[in-house]
Amino acid sequence: MRPRRILPQPLLSVAAAQEGLVTKAQCSAAGLDKDAVGLLVAHGRWRRVVRCVYDTDPTPSGQRRRDGRHDHLRRRAAWTAMLAVGNGIATGACALALLGVDGLVEEVVPEAARSGGMHSAVDGVTLRRYRDFADEEYRGRRIASVVPALAQALPYLLRGEVVAVLSGGLREERIDRRDLDDVRAMLRGRRGAGRVQGLLDLAGALDGSAAESFARLSFIDSGVPPDGQQVMFTLDGVFLARVDFVWCLPDGRYVVAEIDGRAFHSGEAMLADDAERQNRLVAGGRVIVIRFPATRALSDETPTVGAEMADRLRALAWRPAPGLANVGFVAL
Repeated sequence: MRPRRILPQPLLSVAAAQEGLVTKAQCSAAGLDKDAVGLLVAHGRWRRVVRCVYDTDPTPSGQRRRDGRHDHLRRRAAWTAMLAVGNGIATGACALALLGVDGLVEEVVPEAARSGGMHSAVDGVTLRRYRDFADEEYRGRRIASVVPALAQALPYLLRGEVVAVLSGGLREERIDRRDLDDVRAMLRGRRGAGRVQGLLDLAGALDGSAAESFARLSFIDSGVPPDGQQVMFTLDGVFLARVDFVWCLPDGRYVVAEIDGRAFHSGEAMLADDAERQNRLVAGGRVIVIRFPATRALSDETPTVGAEMADRLRALAWRPAPGLANVGFVAL
């Protein structure tokens, strides 16, 4: 027989603030003893995540469909670490997820550190031995502040993810160029830091999303760095469109690359708006528009978006212009 117990409202409020997770101790404090918790798990109403941590949503995390699903799963991983580790401080990518820094595209592994670098194994959680890093309060817990969190996370991220996370931080003004210098200093001596150091200079606040960061990096790798980003086009003083990437051709035409983030757009209304914008741009014959879906930009499958763009640009006789400043405005 399925348990009919109505869960205490204070416990439901706690779960809502912790991405649906609760601990055995929190259940006990709300009047739910271990037998009641055992019945909830046995009857499929709750799921055990790690020792003494339970998910009040019975749907397996990988099967959940909801707005902001990926951000929810990353924050859930961070809460798993903080709740499973006594006095645990969320670190690395987990801290970045809770801070809302954009750019993470892969799943986040639960990780935390204990104050003073104390270490002991915790089932299902990576426990780091970081010492003496700045942290801050987050919903009654502690998480690494953004600069040390970046230094902790970057060596474990994909190459494109490193650029996307740093670019997201700059775009959202969570960090500035001086903070990048601090991240560089904190990285020294860490395993994997050498690979990351060279990517810090590729961070750009003009990237509008993680997909745009991946695309820009692919363009650079393929020898076709954009002449401009977030470029505004006008005609007779009237605004036409703002586009993601632009290349200037020798004959006075422009090639535009748009990264279509359909996962982040809003259905038919956004599709119609994109079509209207493209029609305005190409009407005069001076603009060539090439569109890539965000999933393609995030993929490293051959041919990459950079390789495809390089082929198209060479066919149009484009050549890099050394020292060209970002083209931010074009009057057609």
